[in-house]
Amino acid sequence: MIILSLDTTTAAGSAAVWRDGRVLERAGDGTHTHGERLPRELMRVLEEASIPLDAVDRFAVAIGPGSFTGLRVGIATIQGLALAHDRPVAPVSAFEALAWSVRDAGTPIAAWMDARRGEVFATLFAPDARTTLHPATSLSPGATLDAWRQTLARAGRVTFVGDGAVKYAAVIAGAAGIDADVRAVPLLAGAIAAIAAEDEGRAVPPHALVPLYVRRPDAEIARERRHGA
Repeated sequence: MIILSLDTTTAAGSAAVWRDGRVLERAGDGTHTHGERLPRELMRVLEEASIPLDAVDRFAVAIGPGSFTGLRVGIATIQGLALAHDRPVAPVSAFEALAWSVRDAGTPIAAWMDARRGEVFATLFAPDARTTLHPATSLSPGATLDAWRQTLARAGRVTFVGDGAVKYAAVIAGAAGIDADVRAVPLLAGAIAAIAAEDEGRAVPPHALVPLYVRRPDAEIARERRHGA
């Protein structure tokens, strides 16, 4: 089984090739937009793995949350390649990939992504990195911790991961009753490919991909405010 995966939820993102349990993963060039770099970065990681595009059995892509433009470009790129080669696509949330990357922690896992505007996209997983204890929200770090307080108090140690966790590490550390381990931000394309390989049933036709936004686009909110004014 060969899987080509892509993450565009952050400015840099990453691409990976999964082949029978082995992963080749590369970070993207965050100094250029995803629209400028794709699909070239995908072709580059395939070349490094000495795998032709038509040998890919399945594609996988991060469906969000993250930058709205980045998500649209990434999903559209994978959809185009999958349609052209008549292959299915496995949709994987960035939350799932973050949790997968620290599944060895043996603790509940808080996946926090920087949502800007002083908020984080957040989901709390059980130690198995699959079971959701608290579904995705877009709230301030403090409000997120308040919403999870009872669960966190019972959990003991909790592993926080993601750029939102790193950015708001001081808020997490200052929260009463929480024993937190804040991890560095990992690349996600490799985890996305591994999840796609393990869960074959999640693969769908390319046209069936649905982005996970969590919060409405800023442009939509701004438009409503203008109309309201």
